[in-house]
Amino acid sequence: RRRRFCARCFCFADSGSNGGVSLNIRAIRPEDSRLDVSRIYEESWRWAYRGIVPRQYLDAIPAGHWAAFLDSPGIFTLVAEDGGELVWTASFCASRFADYPGMGELVSLYLLPRCAGKGIGKALMDAAAAGLKSMGFSRMFLWVLEDNGRARRFYEKARFRLGPGILNDEICGKALRELQYVKELA
Repeated sequence: RRRRFCARCFCFADSGSNGGVSLNIRAIRPEDSRLDVSRIYEESWRWAYRGIVPRQYLDAIPAGHWAAFLDSPGIFTLVAEDGGELVWTASFCASRFADYPGMGELVSLYLLPRCAGKGIGKALMDAAAAGLKSMGFSRMFLWVLEDNGRARRFYEKARFRLGPGILNDEICGKALRELQYVKELA
């Protein structure tokens, strides 16, 4: 089923169905609870980064940790609803990195763990890519933890390719490396 993207409001003009999931992808609204969207980040981090990011950090993530980020200037946030419940979120913008001017950036793509494997992530990522394309970008990039094999396979399947960038992080004394993935926007 072909869906139409509305560049004015960064949403799909019609709702569809994905594997039994009623899906509505749209821009975050002022009335959406930032705490509910932040909860998606929090649950996703605890699930996706288990065994990668130190457990003491994951266990200590406070409720609402990402709520303020959602209204950052220049950041566009999408949400995916399943039956009225917010279950996925993605944020994108012009590159925040001076080394990558003229590129769009997928800043985040997170889900409630019970929604993994239902095709919602790909639909949301495609919506973010369409949003970046409507902003005039022909290339986009993202950062993914080197040890996050599941996420790397997901992005590679979506035709992202390893880029030149590397970010070195440290969380609770553990060194972590983020790899850049790049995609041409057709």
